[in-house]
Amino acid sequence: MNQNPSPHPKSVGRRRALAALGALPAGALIGTAAANAHPSDNGKGKGKGKGEGNGKGKGNKGQFRLGVENLLSDELDTLKGARVGLITNPTGADRELRSVIDLLIEKQGEGDFELVALYGPEHGVRGAEPAGGYVEDYIDEKTGLPVRSLYGKTQKPTPTMIADVDLLIFDIQDIGTRFYTYIWTLYYAMGAASENGKRFVVLDRPNPLGSEAEGFVLDPALSSFVGLKAIPQRHGLTVGELAKLFNGEFLGGKVDLEVIEMSGYDPEDPPSEDLPWVLPSPNIPTLDTAVVYPGTGLIESLNISEGRGTTTPFLWFGAPFITEQHIDAIIADLHGADLPGMIARPMFATPASSKQAGKFSGGVQLHITDRDAFEPVRTGVHVLAALLRNVPEVDWREGDACRTEADICWIDRLSGTKRMRQMLEAGDDPDAIVKAWKKELRAFTNTARQYRIY
Repeated sequence: MNQNPSPHPKSVGRRRALAALGALPAGALIGTAAANAHPSDNGKGKGKGKGEGNGKGKGNKGQFRLGVENLLSDELDTLKGARVGLITNPTGADRELRSVIDLLIEKQGEGDFELVALYGPEHGVRGAEPAGGYVEDYIDEKTGLPVRSLYGKTQKPTPTMIADVDLLIFDIQDIGTRFYTYIWTLYYAMGAASENGKRFVVLDRPNPLGSEAEGFVLDPALSSFVGLKAIPQRHGLTVGELAKLFNGEFLGGKVDLEVIEMSGYDPEDPPSEDLPWVLPSPNIPTLDTAVVYPGTGLIESLNISEGRGTTTPFLWFGAPFITEQHIDAIIADLHGADLPGMIARPMFATPASSKQAGKFSGGVQLHITDRDAFEPVRTGVHVLAALLRNVPEVDWREGDACRTEADICWIDRLSGTKRMRQMLEAGDDPDAIVKAWKKELRAFTNTARQYRIY
């Protein structure tokens, strides 16, 4: 068992990045440093050329500030004279948890701009809708602004939806995972802005998973709203860096893009200020949930509960047909696999919603003991393998509709490839699956390097 694992040599930067997001107790300090441009970053020129975009906000050495804070304190000229549309949710807040909606409204006179519309991703602007729940257009009670939905019937803004804006701002906390839908709202909105002659501004935020990447790069044949473009399962970029990559690799460099960068931020040596965790969606209530999600999110593809409807979503998984003997075998497999940064324990629960709702279920909870050493995607593959190996009733959630190579199953959408399903069904060693994604992951990492800011 890995109860006290040694620090993983590649994860020091991730440990520090997590500290900046509140992973350490209040008062825990990590050395501060100025954020410096990546040596190969050429992010200037307001969207001209391959992936370029005007990035601002890198001053104030040693003082950490979010993109939204740099916009409001130093870069209000970016919005001068513009009718502004804002894509956000409850994570769009400063370090004092003041909503970007309220902050922009307060600054309208000083900045000579007007906030005219709000746009909601999955779960909505106020974050109350359940996973997959349809989000309707409505008038925001507090501000009187129209709220236009970018989840459900319309995922890409139509010309009519953005006709009355000159500039779109994106300020949402991503959690570094390809199948987390906010980044595809970003992608679609960037495309719509380019096609309709609108400027696009991204307010940057930390990636809680750090700068490491894991998993298969998406096969374009499996493109969907849980993975539209060829990035890995865990992408290792901030949302600003991801926007630059989208522009350069998939949108032809045509977006008039500006990234308002964080200052005082470096993934290898971030500032000492801790950020309080604002749950980005109803089933990511804690930082530990965000850390495991890139891997245990794969459990959505099975006929067992991934913990939705319990107090430990994605940290627990189970089903009524999982017995104590099955649990012992699963835990033995996981603890025997040299998976750093976690301990597994038996846990029984009755999910209140989603799969296995109302059914007393045996299962396993993962306890994260070292976030920086933990390997979420590799661990997720081992979890799937242990379930399929030890519990005869475990199956893909589609059942008989997921039996052939021609079928497209949810595991294929989530993993971004049919190879993972095929290798798991063949009983291949989980680390053989990890080895299988290494070559394409290296190619992505090399491509992504030119878009890194920090």
